[in-house]
Amino acid sequence: MKTIITLLVVSLSLQVFSQDNDRREHIKALKVAFLTEQLELTPSEAQKFWPVYNAFEEQEQVLRKENYKKRKETNVDLLSEQEAKKMIEDMISTEKKKQELRENFIKDLQKFLSSKKIIKLKIAEDQFNKKMFEELKKRRDSRKGKP
Repeated sequence: MKTIITLLVVSLSLQVFSQDNDRREHIKALKVAFLTEQLELTPSEAQKFWPVYNAFEEQEQVLRKENYKKRKETNVDLLSEQEAKKMIEDMISTEKKKQELRENFIKDLQKFLSSKKIIKLKIAEDQFNKKMFEELKKRRDSRKGKP
């Protein structure tokens, strides 16, 4: 029942916020509520969890943006084979950094969260992202006049 209410709030809230920054902040707040509920964090756990989680998300976002910027600024058709190989090496390096970041994040969480809750975190993140994607798809389809 709680999940249905959370999803309803997410759905309605996405329709209310139209500006990008407001929408991002609102989605972040919804994610905090969703993850807190799904993980059943105690106040003590939440106090330790959110600074670690937020730092991880910020670092991951930096890596994602850097990688995206490089790909966006590159016309692949104009790359030499050597430049393409370098770009692949950079992509692999970024993926390794992301993996290392995730591993360190999990190690930090293990200091105060059970392994079971850490697994629940991954499941909850995936569920939240799926619901956001579905909501976005619904909104796009409704703008295009699809049922």
